[in-house]
Amino acid sequence: MSTQHHDVVVVGGGNAGISLAARLLRDGCRDLALVEPSPVHRYRPLLSYAGSGLAELADLERPQADVVPDGCRWYADRVTGVDADGSCVRLAGGGELSYTDLVVCPGSEVDWAAVPGSRDAVATPYASTNYVTELAAKTWSLMSALTRGTAVFSVADGQVPCAPVGLKPLFTAADHWRRQGVLPAVTVELVVQADHLVDHARADRELRAAAERYGVHVRTGTTVESVDIHTRELHLRTPTGEERLHYDAWHLTPPHRAPSWVADSGLAGSADGGFLAVDPRTLQHLAYPRVWGLGDVADADAMPSGGALRKQAPVVADNIAAARLGRPLRHYDGYTVAPVTTSRRRLVLAEFDRAGQPEPSVPFPDLARPRASTFFFDRYLQPGLYWHQILKGHVS
Repeated sequence: MSTQHHDVVVVGGGNAGISLAARLLRDGCRDLALVEPSPVHRYRPLLSYAGSGLAELADLERPQADVVPDGCRWYADRVTGVDADGSCVRLAGGGELSYTDLVVCPGSEVDWAAVPGSRDAVATPYASTNYVTELAAKTWSLMSALTRGTAVFSVADGQVPCAPVGLKPLFTAADHWRRQGVLPAVTVELVVQADHLVDHARADRELRAAAERYGVHVRTGTTVESVDIHTRELHLRTPTGEERLHYDAWHLTPPHRAPSWVADSGLAGSADGGFLAVDPRTLQHLAYPRVWGLGDVADADAMPSGGALRKQAPVVADNIAAARLGRPLRHYDGYTVAPVTTSRRRLVLAEFDRAGQPEPSVPFPDLARPRASTFFFDRYLQPGLYWHQILKGHVS
């Protein structure tokens, strides 16, 4: 088994890993390795638009080789474990990478076991999720073809990547049904595990008002515990007891968990899902000071989102250097963002910190109100910014 040493090893070639790698290289890192097995890089926020009939998969994909920054050694391999005591990363291909600093940001994955029957459900013609690339187009086919019956949209809580975005297919579908004149024949149910639609008071009011306009029955504090694919029933746990809810079309925003090797390597905390145990402020591992984490895999006490990464990546890059020099570490305040459509042409942009306090990036206009301009930016301008600025480490 061969071992190769690198000054910094970054595990994960998504938004977090690529933007951080670009930042580290710009800051002068001379020996940087990136571990990412996928040959395709995806701009995942567009999946919700693909699931709404407003984008194609081709719009969100690029070859991974095109986005790995120059000067970075790319290992197209999969991590099977980390020996943090020995400062070593094990690869599926049999090799090992030793490091001075390790950054863990491989993202998270759907936890199908958390909702028994859910994996089987999305294999039927009656259920889908935008959180699986191959199923996004199916979501729009399913919802756009519905002309009567019950459509259920469920949103899990916890470490779900930008969970409020699970409302996008609801509002775009409801707007479609209204335009087609079939909305009165469709019963729309929204099942949200949290006690709010988004952790931003103004945006939450706007989203609830939009739901009311479409006649959506909103259930908060309600968990989908399992699904029976034969009767097409969701088994719910509500604040008042257990219920069953029939569906003719179901879109789920599912629970997520970290890759199993995170917990197997002793890097996870006590929270469900095996997420990386980091200091939420500095993003430094709680037990291993030369290990850092960001993105969906890190338990940073903030809602994971692409917008959060714009703040997290500079913190990690600066803190790696600061820790080596014995300087105070920068703090991440939990900033995150939830862009949620309220129709096929308007969008609410909620920006807030880990305490749920508004943290707008511009003082005006009020982006937490539904606007056509924020829809246009999120769907058409933000992807270009992502490919040409964010992935190159230029936006923070």
